[in-house]
Amino acid sequence: MSIFLQSPYRTVLRDNAVPTIFDLTSHLNNPHSRHRKRIKELSEEEIRTLKQQKIDEAFERKQATQELNENNEQNTVSEEGGEEQEEKAIPLTLEERENKDYLKSLFEILILMGKQNIPLDGHSVDELPEGVFASDNFQALLEYRINGGDEVLRKRFEMTAVNLEYCSKTQQKQMLEICENCVREETLREVRDSHFFSIVTDEVVDIAGEEHLPVLVRFVDDSHNLREEFIGFLPYEADPEILAVKFHATITEKWGLNMEYCRGQAYIVSSGFASKMKVVATRLLEKYPQAVYTLCSSCALNVWLAKSVPVVGVSIALGTIEEVCCLFNQSPQLLVELDNTISALFQDNDEKGNELKKICRSQWTGRHDTFEVLVDLLQALVMCLDAVSSDLSVRWNNFIVGRAFVLSSALTDFDFIVTIVIMKNVLSFTRAFGKNLQGQTSDVFFAAGSLTAVLHSLNEVMENIEVYHEFWFEEATNLAAKLDVQIRLPGKFRRAQQGNFDPDMTSENYYKEILSVPTVEHIIQELKDIFSEQHLKALKCLSLVPSVMGQLKFNTSEEHHADMFKNDLPNPDTLSAELHCWRIKWKHRGKDIELPATIYEALHLPDIKFFPNVYALLKVLCLLPLMKVENEKYGIGRKRLKAYLKNTLTGQRSSNLALLNINFDIKHDLDLMVDTYIKLYPDKTEFQDCIPSNNSEVTDDA
Repeated sequence: MSIFLQSPYRTVLRDNAVPTIFDLTSHLNNPHSRHRKRIKELSEEEIRTLKQQKIDEAFERKQATQELNENNEQNTVSEEGGEEQEEKAIPLTLEERENKDYLKSLFEILILMGKQNIPLDGHSVDELPEGVFASDNFQALLEYRINGGDEVLRKRFEMTAVNLEYCSKTQQKQMLEICENCVREETLREVRDSHFFSIVTDEVVDIAGEEHLPVLVRFVDDSHNLREEFIGFLPYEADPEILAVKFHATITEKWGLNMEYCRGQAYIVSSGFASKMKVVATRLLEKYPQAVYTLCSSCALNVWLAKSVPVVGVSIALGTIEEVCCLFNQSPQLLVELDNTISALFQDNDEKGNELKKICRSQWTGRHDTFEVLVDLLQALVMCLDAVSSDLSVRWNNFIVGRAFVLSSALTDFDFIVTIVIMKNVLSFTRAFGKNLQGQTSDVFFAAGSLTAVLHSLNEVMENIEVYHEFWFEEATNLAAKLDVQIRLPGKFRRAQQGNFDPDMTSENYYKEILSVPTVEHIIQELKDIFSEQHLKALKCLSLVPSVMGQLKFNTSEEHHADMFKNDLPNPDTLSAELHCWRIKWKHRGKDIELPATIYEALHLPDIKFFPNVYALLKVLCLLPLMKVENEKYGIGRKRLKAYLKNTLTGQRSSNLALLNINFDIKHDLDLMVDTYIKLYPDKTEFQDCIPSNNSEVTDDA
């Protein structure tokens, strides 16, 4: 006699249960039984046992519910004054309490999966043999908890076959959305408490085959710290007008932020998306004039400008540069090979060679002088990639060899060469200006005053574009000659002309009209847009920072520039007198007292509360996306976003789980999540039959 110990049901037999003898070999003589369902029907004895168990549990539940009701009746609380009684809270039955505990267990699993970046799906149907069932990751963790002693889950699923889904995909999605909203709300509550904020987006990313905009919010918390937190993804729309409407609706209606308090907006986007996001910025400015459109502190000005240039060749060049940098950063052996190539090329200038080697080991595509670095490195990059792609040994795998060949061809295209040389020269006029914008507070203040000179230089270039372009094109042809690259018009242009060339259309004239002129014109206009009169007035208020005051010999007049923030001040009528006291405080400070050098230091002064208007102005100024987050631990939202995208396959990304993963240190209110779910989906909180899995085979055979 043998006892059948492995059952698809999660039933635990009582001590007085009678073992049943099963014939486990009869199916071997039946050739048609190979595809039977794995669930064996219960015997009459087992059914009788289970029924008795349910009756006993129902009786115990009824008794416990009566005790709860009696206790709750005795716990009524009187209101102040003792005149009226508080309305009695509706007591939970034992069944309702168990149901809430059950939902709480499901939410705990989802939060764990989000924090640990575990995708919901496990094996796909295509990966499994026919008739084989394998749990997805969510169900596997649920089963693990059951086996680990979770009585609530065991009771819920003890009568359920193991090859059935315990929680449908629809329910998982609904619960995930609640998790996401509750976690986001923790951050947004702090944002609302601080009133003022700024909105920043990062580059468009692919999430499970759809493009999304990552959205971050800047605000000053109650501890006077400037923070930049990730608050979610917004589905990207190709139509900029529709995108603007949905962007505004998501922030105001779905996330509940009051855009009247928005004091800045910045959009970091890849080439090709810049013009669309500019439409979004313009539409928001029309509704909220104080939501200043600015540069973002995490992006170098020259990179920002290059990505916004509406020339296809520039977009292609930027993409090629990113691919080259990515390939070398993925392979330490390739970097060593590049080092050797640089050493050979710069053997007469070790200092320059060592500097380039160091740059190659950084994210040099985000530097202020990216195009200058690329021009210096181009010959070494091409020689290195050529050596790798033509190496017949087994040093390199097929992927690296293939990518080396493709990228070498892209780098030695004359269209690419002339593009990077012209971009290098045009952006040289904004390089120092942009570098100062990412410097200390005093650097930002004085850089704002130098914008006029920068624009004057670019306008002078535009007026004499014939002369400047001639020098730029000559530099490009010399570099092409070093690489043995033929100088000619792009193939796509020649094909479009079908042999009917304009005799005056030389390569030099072509690139002047198609590249140099539109690039210079665009950069002039873009600088005017992101450094509007309103933005410059705000930056002039940085003279409130004591170190800037000192450099100006305390001869400042912030009140003339603070008009735009007048409605943000607690006591605008006393602003002039308060600013005078603020200047006197620092002008006549003790010899051993240093002047605070940043807004962050000024906000954390012990006596800042005695200058409420100054505090309000400093708080709003540091919200401008142009200002960097001084304390790195409060600006990790973007770093965590980048880490999530880097460590997660595109097909496994989830906008819901991403928020849980990136904001893993935000507290989670499980009771709130459960109550929200019960309120939103009351018809799904009661026990429902589990759903057969798509990859399980169930028949009616006994």
